[in-house]
Amino acid sequence: MPRPIHALIHTDALAHNLQRCRQAAGEARVWAVVKANAYGHGIERVYEGLRGADGFALLDLAEAQRIRQLGWRGPILLLEGVFEPRDLELCSRLGLWHTVHDDAQMEMLAGHKTLQPHKVFLKLDSGMHRLGFAPERFRAAYARLQALPQVEDIGLMTHFATADVAEPGVAAAWPCFQAATAELPGERSVCNSAALLRQPQLAEQTDWVRPGIALYGSSPDFPEHGIAHWGLQPTMSLRSQLISVRELQPGDAIGYGATFTAERPLRVGIVACGYADGYPRVAPTGTPVLVAGHRSRTLGRVSMDMLAVDLTPATTQIPADFAPRVGTEVTLWGRSGGGAVLPIDEVAQAAGTLGYELMCALAPRVPTEVEGADEAAG
Repeated sequence: MPRPIHALIHTDALAHNLQRCRQAAGEARVWAVVKANAYGHGIERVYEGLRGADGFALLDLAEAQRIRQLGWRGPILLLEGVFEPRDLELCSRLGLWHTVHDDAQMEMLAGHKTLQPHKVFLKLDSGMHRLGFAPERFRAAYARLQALPQVEDIGLMTHFATADVAEPGVAAAWPCFQAATAELPGERSVCNSAALLRQPQLAEQTDWVRPGIALYGSSPDFPEHGIAHWGLQPTMSLRSQLISVRELQPGDAIGYGATFTAERPLRVGIVACGYADGYPRVAPTGTPVLVAGHRSRTLGRVSMDMLAVDLTPATTQIPADFAPRVGTEVTLWGRSGGGAVLPIDEVAQAAGTLGYELMCALAPRVPTEVEGADEAAG
């Protein structure tokens, strides 16, 4: 039989999370952000669950081509714009909207020969200091774009650096955007997942919102709020099985480096999952897992292909009358077969990272299936 580790992509949860974002967005339209191969889920796998969005936003032309090949005829936005002049030809052919965030991109447009003028979003740097025009240069950039015959429509956008925290939140960035864009025509787009869920009143003053991580069942402001608070569901479940059950005595160590030593008799399970599957090697002892839906913890160092979990009722939530054995399901994150949920954010926090990284790090060798596509399509 094949190695038991596998990932499930839950189409029903994708559709649910999209609807949750749409509720927060009010009348604003929704770009479903599918950059980084849909945050590691796979663009083709998430399409059915997210096709209810008003548009898709992503980074590169290959991803845009894949969305078109799936049959999408609506708007697609390149969030970082084009990288070289010839990219504009494909933008014309595929009907892509694209961001303009610096002078070089404007010069590419100015030199581009096209029969179809482009739809662009002019980006303001409101405090992130990555991409976008400084506030004092924004209006001049707008005037330059407006004068180009290659441009048909100009939208206005920014990206909030601190929307996921209470202070400063959007206290400086939102007024900065309002001042820079005052009285300029064009559709506005400002809200990422954090701004959309924490500051939904901003959506009432904009035309497009851009949820990303919330669509995939991770909280944009964890640990202040978890997914249950925001009404989100996990969209990726990483599951495996026990391949060995062992008994440790006091003084016995487990794993490379003997970083964990038992202080009492422990029952330990070995799981077919390791860092070569995308599970974080730095996850320490105590990282949460689900064994047959019961909460437990990892023990010792994560190996390339295996990790150890605690099966002892006294130190886990595993019932005393339950006897885990070879073949017992282990959920590394997401939804167990019985419906219990281990949010990916909790695993990421234990490993000192974010749910974003774990999703994107899922290894190609992990078989991945789509669950619930028929139900979501209906």
